[in-house]
Amino acid sequence: MPEETIENLVQSLPAQGSLERGLSFDDKRYLEKDASGSIEAVSSVHEEVYDDVRAIDLGEDGKERPIETDIDVATRLISLEDDPSLPAFTLRMWFLGIGLSCFGAVLGQIFYFRPQTIFVSQLFLQIIAYLLGLVMEEVLPGPFHPIERMRTRNTAFWRFVNPGSFNLKEHVAITIFSTTAAESALAISIFAADDLYYGIQPNVGVGIFTLIGSQLMGYGLGGIMRSFLVYPTYIVFPNLLPTVQLFDALHRGKKIFLQKKRVKFFWSIFIGIFVWEWFPEYIAPTLTGISIFCLAKRDSAWFTRIFGGAAGNEGLGVFAFCFDWNYVGSGGGSMGALFTPISTQLSLYFGTAICIIAFCACYAANIWEGQNFPFLSQDLFYQNGTIYDQLSILDENFRLDPAKLAVQGLPWYASSQVLTKIGANMAIGATIMHVILWYGKDIIEVIKKYRAGETYDPHLAKMKVYQEVPMWWYIAVFVASFAMAMATIYTGKSGLPWWGLIVGIIMSAIFLPFVITVYAITGFVPNVQNLIQILGAAILPGSPQTNMYFTLYGYNTLDQARGLIRDLKMGQYTKLPPRVTFTVQCIGAIIGGLLNYIIMKVIISSHREILLDVQGSNIWSGQQVQSFNSDAVSWGALGNLLFAPGGRYAIVPFSIIIGLAVPVPFWLIHRYYPKLGAKNVITPILCWTLGYLSVGINSSVFTTFCLSVFSQYYLRKYRPRWFRKYNFLLSAALDGGTQVMVFVFTFAVGGGSGKVINMPNWALNPTGNPDYCLRLT
Repeated sequence: MPEETIENLVQSLPAQGSLERGLSFDDKRYLEKDASGSIEAVSSVHEEVYDDVRAIDLGEDGKERPIETDIDVATRLISLEDDPSLPAFTLRMWFLGIGLSCFGAVLGQIFYFRPQTIFVSQLFLQIIAYLLGLVMEEVLPGPFHPIERMRTRNTAFWRFVNPGSFNLKEHVAITIFSTTAAESALAISIFAADDLYYGIQPNVGVGIFTLIGSQLMGYGLGGIMRSFLVYPTYIVFPNLLPTVQLFDALHRGKKIFLQKKRVKFFWSIFIGIFVWEWFPEYIAPTLTGISIFCLAKRDSAWFTRIFGGAAGNEGLGVFAFCFDWNYVGSGGGSMGALFTPISTQLSLYFGTAICIIAFCACYAANIWEGQNFPFLSQDLFYQNGTIYDQLSILDENFRLDPAKLAVQGLPWYASSQVLTKIGANMAIGATIMHVILWYGKDIIEVIKKYRAGETYDPHLAKMKVYQEVPMWWYIAVFVASFAMAMATIYTGKSGLPWWGLIVGIIMSAIFLPFVITVYAITGFVPNVQNLIQILGAAILPGSPQTNMYFTLYGYNTLDQARGLIRDLKMGQYTKLPPRVTFTVQCIGAIIGGLLNYIIMKVIISSHREILLDVQGSNIWSGQQVQSFNSDAVSWGALGNLLFAPGGRYAIVPFSIIIGLAVPVPFWLIHRYYPKLGAKNVITPILCWTLGYLSVGINSSVFTTFCLSVFSQYYLRKYRPRWFRKYNFLLSAALDGGTQVMVFVFTFAVGGGSGKVINMPNWALNPTGNPDYCLRLT
């Protein structure tokens, strides 16, 4: 490849981030440029990820090079192979796609009302879809069926019923279909809060159209911005790599020995972790967090706060050892130790160290009266430490009543929760400035290339054979969703005016590029919900109802767009035709929303008293609705009092401005002293982790850190071949096996079927905290 061509390609890629930017090879066999400067993937390349030795992997010394750049990820970890003749719209795809969408939506909504927050994982649905696809391949007749009596005429109908082997495109389409439906819609939180706390039950039609409009609006917005948020090579999405490598392992090179080894490796780890997880999850919960310090001193409150962490809201888990992959893996509090870039993880754990110091210092110094409240808590309190009665300050229209507030007084947060809100808002400011400084020029350049018709990614070059989704499809989805939202905010009596809806959508559109850029490159999702709630409280004060709806359209629109963009990238990696991706995403969102609504109504009508109870039961809990409603009350009704200049927590909104300044010193240091490595500091994560340990089980943090260094530093640098072939597959197997176990556990003994079967107490399942730390609450 000519030297000037290499330089042009290097210049077309970002220059900073978790992965180095740049061209990782210089051989015409892998990439070429056409006359317009577009990248073309050469179709003659047959070497795959499972191969032991490939020319593309070798450095100048003849040894395999580490995976370091975004081009490395795109061409060395992900297959460029494609067969455009493979059908996606088959009977198997529609049957399994719709069936698993219904299954995922119902299960996801049940999990929403569970005491412990559980999600229906993409890996779980991916594995179930594969197994059911193989069954349908065998039981449905078709023209290419290996059993003669099942063989039919070679017509379009029978090819639709069973075109042969269950293929990659069907599998990817089913996975996107079902995972889109499996996430509980944010509008459900509003409907549940309205029903439980305010006695408001919207008309069924209004509820359904609110759901569909709020779910699809983000799809329209994300599709409009796909040219610079999906297509570029530097938009990697590290969390997709295990999923994509699992697709490759299951569908490509099935008869090749080296690929068979990878598949056998996957299923061995999958079965092994499925069996092992019964110990920390049920038989021996002490394995969730072993603290040598707590075992040595069981009567110290400070030892519990610092070293405890095996129970929810127990402590910070410093130097604890966790043997439960449910928390160490990407399904728990971890960001994914085996696939998240090392710079992201080092930023996270350096910020976690600051979090530990800050939490302890504020509590010890009694900042914000912190010692009156639990060390870790998400509730609102009276100053004496009792739970705050939120409804006692609202009038009959659920707006703030100043006279009642004067009697009750303003609520208080635990000091750790205040620091969490400060960190979250600093991360918003840091995200904006981080993207402007490091990626602003690259985003503008990519938009120019897209408008000029150039291709700037090898996978995108392969996608040229498929019809693109016309821009007007996404615009039509956005306009239709906007019309539904505009109608339902008035018919549903949300209190949100038409201009408030428009402001919320504008906020989503502004923040989407910043959130996606950080998420796609680092694996970290900046959460702007706090900022949206602050803005809602500022422009529409006094009403929790109005704040909830402003959050729905200001935050959920962005979050749905993020999901669409991630799935479009997975479609690009796996060569799923864009129109197939668009279709299954939209239908999955609609199916999911409808079933979410039905299941919510059934659960609330059957378990109202339990959902309203603070403690709930072992089977059902309204904790997520309670948290959402508490935020709406604190921001919507009290935001202009608690967080205003001169207010008790004025530092919380002001921290957004502080966050804007955080990336600047690192950018300046890198500009003048590039060898210091300041470019590897991910400032939004550094800020956000100020509250990283504020909730849940924290005993996994130290173990996850050790594992991330081993995988993303040692294996990536010193065992690059094993890293390329097995690291991400290992992550998929561990996460998949764990999540299947959690599903089985939930319905077998965990109460999902209506009955809880408790494990008898013994040495590794003690009463009190599982790690033997002193119980404080």
